Amino acid sequence: MSRSESPPWYPVFLDLRGRPVLVVGGGDLAAEKVRGLRAAEAAISVVAASLNGELAALREAGEIAHLAREYREGDMAGFSVVMAAQGDSAANARLSAEARARGILLNAADDPGNCDFILPAVLREGPLTLAISTGGGSPAMARRVREELTDYLSEDTAPLADLIAETRADLRRRGVFRPIDAEAWQTAIDGRLRALLAQRRRGQAKALLLARLGAPLLAGETPPLPALFAPCGHG
Repeated sequence: MSRSESPPWYPVFLDLRGRPVLVVGGGDLAAEKVRGLRAAEAAISVVAASLNGELAALREAGEIAHLAREYREGDMAGFSVVMAAQGDSAANARLSAEARARGILLNAADDPGNCDFILPAVLREGPLTLAISTGGGSPAMARRVREELTDYLSEDTAPLADLIAETRADLRRRGVFRPIDAEAWQTAIDGRLRALLAQRRRGQAKALLLARLGAPLLAGETPPLPALFAPCGHG
């Protein structure tokens, strides 16, 4: 398959905490990339002859390293990921070729033909992260879907995601974690559980979830109300 064809992108989330990432460019595109990388706690270096105000402030604050010149071949050596943010397709092609030769992943802003990976539109609600992509073909559409999903999510989405993550971790710590099929989780996460969270009765919500998943309560934990186990009425 040629580089110009749209590849079957493999969706993945990268743990970049403390990992060295190079951003090539010092303007608005570069600043956008740096914002996302800072949220991921990456160790960021920028190579550019000059920086815009946002990036200059981050450099002065010691938040990013800055190599004050144009990119030179070899500058990406030792980096885990490279972000090309110059808006220059010919330069991106050279960076892409070098990155591939070195086995380094490269993203080129608004230039999917020179990317090893693309960046989706992202929606974050607490521990819940939704990534939307059109394969680089329509970033505006991906942003529109993200906005519609933002309107769709309810106020209990983030607390519910927190509770589920905490419950999974507890099951592992107790030594009683076992593979639970997706249908069992879906059955456990129903309107009653959401109602408890909405009423700020988090302890009972967690106890209900644990009980529904077959985990015994520990001393001091809040038991769920018996009525919560009653079957739903019909009619």
